[in-house]
Amino acid sequence: MNSWGTATIGSVCLTYSGGTPSTARLDYYGGDIPWIVSADLNKGRILSVKGRITRLGLERSSAKLVDPGTPLIALYGATAGVPALTYVGGAINQAVLAMVPRRIAAEFLYQWLKANRDQIIDRYTQGGQPNLSGAIVRSIELPLPPVSEQHRISAALRDVDDLIAALERMIAKKLAIKQGLLQKLLADEASLSVWPRSRLSGLIDGLEAGISVRSSEQAAHGIAVLKTSAVNGGRFDPTEAKPVISQDVDRVRCNPVAGSLIISRMNTPNLVGEVGYVERDCANLYLPDRLWLARPKRGKGQQVNMRWLGYYLSSEFGSSAVRGLATGTSGSMKNIPKDKLLALEVPTPPPHEQDKIADTVRAVDCAIDLLRDRLVKARDVKQGMMQQLLTGRVRLPAKGIET
Repeated sequence: MNSWGTATIGSVCLTYSGGTPSTARLDYYGGDIPWIVSADLNKGRILSVKGRITRLGLERSSAKLVDPGTPLIALYGATAGVPALTYVGGAINQAVLAMVPRRIAAEFLYQWLKANRDQIIDRYTQGGQPNLSGAIVRSIELPLPPVSEQHRISAALRDVDDLIAALERMIAKKLAIKQGLLQKLLADEASLSVWPRSRLSGLIDGLEAGISVRSSEQAAHGIAVLKTSAVNGGRFDPTEAKPVISQDVDRVRCNPVAGSLIISRMNTPNLVGEVGYVERDCANLYLPDRLWLARPKRGKGQQVNMRWLGYYLSSEFGSSAVRGLATGTSGSMKNIPKDKLLALEVPTPPPHEQDKIADTVRAVDCAIDLLRDRLVKARDVKQGMMQQLLTGRVRLPAKGIET
């Protein structure tokens, strides 16, 4: 049995929030005091912030200072209930609550709030945008193991956090290397000056769209329709799909096939034109009407490496050209006309160079995929550890004690 006691946050922490200096006073901003706002809490561990206020702005407002090592929680808006641990001293406003530990380890409190954010929001807020208050946070009850055990749990969870952060940095570095390669291999001025330009219609066998069908998570027949999020950042993720309802199963059309590209024809301005290369056939998956399937054009004198084409269209310069074709007055949705995309001119290296470029960049992609797999596993491990350690189901022995 778990022998831990329980306590409210208010009984183990001193809590307070601040206020916002007047935005009408320019001399209140741009100083040397870090200004921690609720959006900064999304970082989890706050190592730096962009905002700054002046000493005058602090003194003439109800903004409050927090010390490094203080747990914070966002009180309202989209970030309500999001906890963080600040490593910088700074000032907070009314949207952020500081929790100064008195009888609880700061790291333990942060980890527990992070693991229980959804339950906190569900329990203490109703409808609309979730809102908390200092009184609500102080009333939240949590388990309270002995302080020595809190520190052991915190250290174990922090180790996994450090691994996750290291993997995220490695992925970011590899992605930067990939972009550098794409720039060098696909936009080198010397190469562009000698490569012919081909219309996309000369490289692919048209653009085939799926059809809009209804979906439900309760459907159990195995037929699914892709979400528009299935293509993002040059990748195709077949798990981004929704089960099709039985009544619409006979209406689906257009499967992803190996060696093809999937292109988002309609999406938000920053996502329209996303491209993903399909590695293998997906017999039970189908495209919606907002995605196109592009197959390679075959025939005498026709040869294109679709992986290379996917890299070009998803590169910074290629995607910029594709998104530049999008039309629509809505700020939230853009559409690419088929005729304009097919008429897009693409710098086209010889087939052997396409293969070389595709293989070179693919090697980096494989390394990124391995790191992403490790990241998924590390996050799964962290989730399992939180469920076991923060509830007392699994106990960590003190150092020097054998179990």
